[in-house]
Amino acid sequence: MTPARPRDTSVDVPDPGSQPHLPLEAPQATRSGRELQPREALKVRRKEVRRSLAQDAVNIPNLLTFARILMIPLCLWFLDQDTPRAGFWSAIVFTLAAITDILDGYLARKLGVVSVLGKLIDPLADKLIVMATLVWLVPMSRMPAWAVIVLLAREFSVTALRSVAASEGVIISAGQEGKVKTALQMIGIIALLVGYPYHLSYFGLDLGIVDCMKVGRVLVYLSLVFSVASAAQYIGLFAAAVEAKEEKRGERDKSGKLP
Repeated sequence: MTPARPRDTSVDVPDPGSQPHLPLEAPQATRSGRELQPREALKVRRKEVRRSLAQDAVNIPNLLTFARILMIPLCLWFLDQDTPRAGFWSAIVFTLAAITDILDGYLARKLGVVSVLGKLIDPLADKLIVMATLVWLVPMSRMPAWAVIVLLAREFSVTALRSVAASEGVIISAGQEGKVKTALQMIGIIALLVGYPYHLSYFGLDLGIVDCMKVGRVLVYLSLVFSVASAAQYIGLFAAAVEAKEEKRGERDKSGKLP
């Protein structure tokens, strides 16, 4: 009886040098069926991003935001005339800009067109018109330089803090102090833009001669108090959020370790 031949259990190991190079990213297919190489796919993606930004730029809320930015030089031009009539029109332009700030956010949520571009330019437009107006009021002796410096330092600090928080995945929403600060600041700037004393009456009640510049200063000084308070609140919220995130990360690391 002839013994059975043993099975060949050897495995052929291919030469590493003979293996074909595999692409790092699977090619994408176009509508015509042709597969795109990674570089071509990247170009197509960039075109889609540019097209998306162009579409976002022409929606109604973002157009209102762009209009608010264009109102800045007009507001400053009226203000620079330094006459009662020009100051009145400067205040009207600033008020319209404030209204568009409320309207564009409402329309973006109502129409469902909240976009990355809008999130960028909306707060930028707000800060530009406030900063430009406050700086312009200093040489006109309507606002002291120290108060403007404190307000601008607060805005830059809070903006930087929010950017760092966003990079850490922490969202800091505006608190009550920040909202009160914004309201007082806007009304105070409008009064400063008017800038002259007027005889006012309210529902038949004679208020006498009201110096709008003094009223505006008082309101902006009050906004300074809320500015500092809201900045302290932002710092506290940021520190608490980062600490909570670090604690969760530590607990996750502990749970992932083997006993």
